[in-house]
Amino acid sequence: MTADSTGSSTPPIPLRNERFANQPDLAGVLEGKATLGAGAKGPGVRAVQQALADMGFSLHGGADGIFGAQSAKAVRNFQTHARTAFPGVQPTGVVDAATLRALDALAPGPGQRGQTQHLPTPRYKGTPVRVVVVKDEHRTYLFNPQGQLQGLFGNAVGARYAKTDSGLKKVTGKLNEAQAHALGKKLWGGPVFGPRLIDLSWADGSRSGEELHGTSAPAQLGEDVSHGCIRHDDAAILALYDALQVGDMVAIVDSVNDPNLGPAPTTPTGTPDLSGAVASRK
Repeated sequence: MTADSTGSSTPPIPLRNERFANQPDLAGVLEGKATLGAGAKGPGVRAVQQALADMGFSLHGGADGIFGAQSAKAVRNFQTHARTAFPGVQPTGVVDAATLRALDALAPGPGQRGQTQHLPTPRYKGTPVRVVVVKDEHRTYLFNPQGQLQGLFGNAVGARYAKTDSGLKKVTGKLNEAQAHALGKKLWGGPVFGPRLIDLSWADGSRSGEELHGTSAPAQLGEDVSHGCIRHDDAAILALYDALQVGDMVAIVDSVNDPNLGPAPTTPTGTPDLSGAVASRK
């Protein structure tokens, strides 16, 4: 409840997204009397988890209605994304009233996936791109050739000692499952690249040593843990592999409001054999 100028209390503005509007255990969060954090359970937690998963935030184990470490990580990544549009949101990993309001505004409706606003522009310094990798929120945005959002996936990026390089990259090759597994075994002793690998160079064709690929450690998605490559779960890397062609451009940026992406759109954006390729990072 909030107090007006006369000192009387008025109820908060109701949530509009049907995912959250009829969840009694979110009422206390909305009123600022409670938060959702470690150990919280119930349908409200599950609604938040499902919204985050449908927005492409990595949540290993899925929406189980129990707020654990994976939920805290997904919430923190969402908060990192949302705070540029919702200044009251802080990356705490705990769902408070400000975070719930941002979720209510940005999450798609029940049964839908993706996001309809606060999206990066699919252009890097004026060059159209098919993919935008946003490192601080650990998400990969896939756009169709017309610039509409086609997919939204959680990722893991480079650790502090091997950061993923920001800038404009180009798809130079694609490895299928057998090729990706063989390369992973050769370089790292196992199938660490998952079922697909998409090789990247810098926009000028010089080698970047980075790839989009799968992972053998899905619980680490949503973190800074790789050797520089951008990791995804199996479903995500398969979707990216099928959508992208050699020559497509990929922007890797620090945050969703990176100035190299240019101004946000005024309307919502809506979802060859290289067996000799050498991958140096994962």
